[in-house]
Amino acid sequence: MGMPLELNTMIVTKGREQRIEENLFLLEKEGYRLYPIDIPIEVKKTMDSDSSGIAVIKKVVWENGTTALTYQLISLNTTN
Repeated sequence: MGMPLELNTMIVTKGREQRIEENLFLLEKEGYRLYPIDIPIEVKKTMDSDSSGIAVIKKVVWENGTTALTYQLISLNTTN
């Protein structure tokens, strides 16, 4: 029996991100997802939207069928 796993190369927030500190955010996604850690990747609100900025993922936690990302926004293309 295998574990379903999705490999992602960008962060798609769909507006569900939570600010932890000034440039540090938490995002919980359904399912198990693998992301590159400590490498700058693009952040978007939706798959089809323009880039919101660039972030570096600091922590990925898989638990109870969800993935929790902690990421630091290092460059912002639009205002909040």
